[in-house]
Amino acid sequence: MHTKIASKGFKLQICITRYKVADKIRAKDLAENKGDLVLIDVREADEVAEDGTIEGAVNIPLGQLIRKGRQGGLDDLKGKTICTYCNGGYRGNIGADELNKKGFTAVTIDGGYEAWKKEKKNAR
Repeated sequence: MHTKIASKGFKLQICITRYKVADKIRAKDLAENKGDLVLIDVREADEVAEDGTIEGAVNIPLGQLIRKGRQGGLDDLKGKTICTYCNGGYRGNIGADELNKKGFTAVTIDGGYEAWKKEKKNAR
């Protein structure tokens, strides 16, 4: 939707997005919801090799995830809830937002893998 506003001879276009911004799931809630989620780790392969990943997650680096989402390579995941994450939450949030723009249902882990590791440690 575009709206034009005229003010003192200037025209301003405002574009309002029409997609759902990614919800965040808390790391401590992940365990009880894990079976309902498709986990996607958007970190680079070397980060995953060095630091590990959440059991059951698939590693698709952020750039590849966005490209696959745009080109239909993830269409089999439509109708499922995808949970993206990175180390601290920034890239995971971008990944979830990009998927939501393409009609997926995506959330992200608030605080990313670091928050999940901390929660796992505290649960012991």
